[in-house]
Amino acid sequence: MPLDLQDLGRRAKAASVLLARVTTDQKNRALLAIADSLDARAESILAANRLDLENGRAAGLSAALLDRMSLEGGRLAAIAEDVRKVAALSDPVGAQFDARTLPNGLQASRRRTPIGVIGVIYEARPNVTVDVVALTLKSGNAVILRGGKEILGSNLAIVSAIRDGLNGLKQGGFEAVLLSDAIQVIDDPDRRYIDEMLRLHQYIDMIIPRGGAALHKLCRENSTIPVITGGIGVCHAYVDDTAKLDDALNIVFNGKTQRPSVCNTLDTLLVHDAVAAAFLPRVAERLGAANVLFKAEPKALALLSQTGARVEPAGPDDFDIEWMALILGVKVVSGLDEALDHIHRHSTGHSEVILTETPTHADRFVNEVDSSAVFVNASTRFNDGGQLGLGAEIAVSTQKLHARGPMALEELTTYKWVVIGSGHVRP
Repeated sequence: MPLDLQDLGRRAKAASVLLARVTTDQKNRALLAIADSLDARAESILAANRLDLENGRAAGLSAALLDRMSLEGGRLAAIAEDVRKVAALSDPVGAQFDARTLPNGLQASRRRTPIGVIGVIYEARPNVTVDVVALTLKSGNAVILRGGKEILGSNLAIVSAIRDGLNGLKQGGFEAVLLSDAIQVIDDPDRRYIDEMLRLHQYIDMIIPRGGAALHKLCRENSTIPVITGGIGVCHAYVDDTAKLDDALNIVFNGKTQRPSVCNTLDTLLVHDAVAAAFLPRVAERLGAANVLFKAEPKALALLSQTGARVEPAGPDDFDIEWMALILGVKVVSGLDEALDHIHRHSTGHSEVILTETPTHADRFVNEVDSSAVFVNASTRFNDGGQLGLGAEIAVSTQKLHARGPMALEELTTYKWVVIGSGHVRP
């Protein structure tokens, strides 16, 4: 039987209104119940995930995509722990700021309020299901989830665990609101539901796509709802002539190899020509041992070719590719100006880092690089909601309006003006 997205949207909108009555304590207890249920149902979730991975391999999915799909290696336990971290965070809803008393005696302030109904369309990352539920619940928003077909089994097992956790609550009907309306899942992988979802502007207040460039383009071009895009990272590291090369080597290695398939992984290494001859052979040895393939422009190619590392000439478009694999673009530059020019031309606005001991160079880099997160002497892998103390993230926004960088609780709220008078009328 076809899904009725109009009915789903109506119920989500109604639930978003009811959530305004839910207390912070109730939300936190619900989150802890969800985390406990994910732990208790780990075996069934992992079994479903293994089947999704098996089907993905049979379908010829890339290693990067399979890595994003996987919940193995302690990832599921870490996801449950992130839910507990969200429960421990301050609730942004109702927070008052910019309070003032006007000359006429009116008291005006701004108060944080949920956005309403969030629609999330995502592909191969089942952790998104949990992160989104945790963050929308804590921020008082209803959510409509549409995950990719490649993780359908994992998502259904996760949602079942979430519902089991909430079913254990006895909070006077609070859990019924969440189960029936506020947390909704489109469990049919037919792509026509994406098109229909993108036009539910009377019910959905914001669309957040989590996936590749094609999904983002689809949402931007077809949605009648505001879209927050991000998560496409062509990330750069620039090694200045005053960098501590031992630290720079560790940061480059971490940025490229710690988890190559994700959006904050390093894609391009820019090296000042004054240190290139000393630094690039060390890069080749350290990263080459981790099976990294280098795509190098001529100066870098000449230095790397002498090391025995796997290296190829960089093609005309290679510096515009988000590799999501053990591949690193390498270029030797004349200095900070050329590094900044390269970043301005090739960055997607996600994460960039400068390795330097010159404060004025660090300041220029921070001021002139227009990305969602800019790092000085630290790995791009820290552009992550959990790593930046936000508990989790719903996306990493590379846009300039409303939110940039990891979107967590505060970014899932807007505000209203509250004005209190005592019989005031405007003259």
